[in-house]
Parts: sequence; structure tokens; C-alpha cells
Amino acid sequence: MADRLHWLSTVAGIDLAAHGTTSDEETIKDTAVAQPLIVAAGLLSLLALFQHPADGFRVVGAGAGHSVGEITAASAAGVISAEQAMVLVRERGRSMASAATVTATGMSAVLGGDPQEVLASIESQGLTAANVNGAGQVVAAGTLEQLAALADNPPAKTRVMPLKVAGAFHTEHMQPAVADLARLSRAVSTHDARVPIVSNVDGSVVHSGPEVLRRIVNQVSNPVRWDLCMETLKDLGVTGIIEIPPAGALTGLVKRGLKGVEVLALKTPDDLEAAHRMVREHGSSRQASQPTWRLVTSPVKGMVQVSAVQPGTEVAAGDVVAHVSSLRDSLEVRSGHAGTVVEWLVEDGDPVSPGQPLLRMHPQEGLS
Repeated sequence: MADRLHWLSTVAGIDLAAHGTTSDEETIKDTAVAQPLIVAAGLLSLLALFQHPADGFRVVGAGAGHSVGEITAASAAGVISAEQAMVLVRERGRSMASAATVTATGMSAVLGGDPQEVLASIESQGLTAANVNGAGQVVAAGTLEQLAALADNPPAKTRVMPLKVAGAFHTEHMQPAVADLARLSRAVSTHDARVPIVSNVDGSVVHSGPEVLRRIVNQVSNPVRWDLCMETLKDLGVTGIIEIPPAGALTGLVKRGLKGVEVLALKTPDDLEAAHRMVREHGSSRQASQPTWRLVTSPVKGMVQVSAVQPGTEVAAGDVVAHVSSLRDSLEVRSGHAGTVVEWLVEDGDPVSPGQPLLRMHPQEGLS
């Protein structure tokens, strides 16, 4: 593990071992340090949890990450390599730290209260609900003056807690970082996810590698909807969740938001025995070689409306092939790849679940 951490440190250009053991709080608060450290901790823990990445592909039902944790999830699902993850998170941290110096900004957790009243109060102060975490927790972000106004006039029956962060992440204040990452991401080769990825954007299930990466980039300046991610995990029938290091925050949210789901915060090597038990008991039998790249899947739970695309039709990557109407809205379902339609796996009006295959395609070269 020490050698692996040294390798990740070399890729990131940061002494992760020192920052993870001896650096003081002020140093760790720097998001350019914190973000690579978070991702590296997650990647190392996965090696302790699964001796080979393919083991995880075979048994893990779905993956998700909160904010920067989506980079860890993307690597764990085989979308990007560990080395690509460390380069991306290094530049993400640097770009966000730079963006945070333009204006004095921050974040505050709003705990309790009526969810709609909380969101309305945050908006009335000119703030952004940067993390809608569910389970009675919303994180407001904006200028320090706006946050002070919220603290002076909090929503009814709430507690406002300032967070020790460097800036207003997941807001318009981070837009310069999005531009930096977008350019970098265009040179990144991806693979489609070997397990379903639940996206922070809207709780959708995503398989397409390029789409996973696009969402990770854009999420830097847009709110994290962890509440919707938990809804989707429930719809997927998840029965157990292991939070990898640095663990604890999401475990509390899941315990309150997903009653009956076994949850474990993997914090120390002492927790590995329990984690291995959970993998055995809750893991699904999934073939590691399953060609998910040939399937178009439903992003959410709802009713499907299939398009006029018939078997034998050639479609381009990004073409709309169906719509799924949920309780929230109607979402377009786009093909992640160019190819020829082989068969529909659902009929018009069928109820579908997140990640359920809708359409089978045969990939073809030369189509864009």
C-alpha cells in the first residue's frame, strides 16, 4: 500500500503520505491538497476491499460518489484509470482553489427545517443550494456576506453551521474551473462503466464513459443532488452500502434516508472484515465481461416512451432513442454509442427501473 500511495503521489505531484499523516488542519483545508488526498484514500481502500478490480465489477450492484468522490467512483467502475483520476483531481483541486480566490466565498450546512422553506430561504439570500443531501441537510454556498445574512436570519427550526472549506463549491463561482477541466477532459480516453454509476447531477444511472466524465466536469459549478442519488439507490434495490475512506458523512445521511439498508463506514483496517462480509452477503452475481456498452439503459425510474427507431436502424452517439417520465420530469434517453439497433427490450408504456436495459445495439465503426 505504501508503494501504491507513493505512485499516486508521484502522479499527483503531491506528497500524499505527509498530508495524510502530519499536515496541519490549515494545510488540509486547501482544496488543492484535500481533493487529491480524498481520491487517493478511496482508491487505496478499494485495493484492500477487492484484491483485483474485476472482483468488484462482478459483485457491486452500483457505484456513486459525492462531489469529488465521483472521480473515485469513475475509476472504481473502470471509466478512467487510477492515474487519470489523480491527474483530474489534481487539476480540479488547483482550478477550484484558484477560482475561490477571486471572491471571498464559503459554505454553510443548514440542518433541519422544512425542505422547501430551507431552499426558499437560501435562494432569497442570493445563495445556491450547492449540496442537497437529503435527510434534513442542505449546504448553502455563496459570498461570506450572503452566508452571514443567512446565519442572522435562519429558516425556522434549523441550525446553520459554517463549513471549513476554501470557497463556494458547486456554484457559479467555480465556472473558471469548469473551463479548465473541460479542456483537460477532451484528451482523456474513457471506457464505459462496468457497473451502473449514479450521477450527482440528477440521480440518473449512467453507463457511458464520455457522459460520466462530462458530468464530473460540469458538476464543479452545479449543485450536488445526493438526495436524488439516494432515491435511485433505493429504486435499484440496494440492500447494503459501504462508504470508502474518508468515510462517515455519507453513512449518516444514508442511515436517515434509506431505512433498512445496511451501512458501513470503512474507516480503518479493523472494518475490513465487516466490509468483506457485506460484499459476500449483499453482492450480486454480475459477469465482469458483460458488454454493457451495447445497451441503452434507463436513467431513472418511470414510464418509458420508445421512439420510432426500429431494428436495423443506424443511430449516432447522442441520438435520442426514448423518453422516461418520472414523478419529477421527463428525461431524454440518448444512445451513448453509434451503432445499429438490434432489438427493443421494453414496450411503449412499460414501467422501468434505473439502469434497466431498454435497447440492444450492435456497435459499428464509422458512425459518429
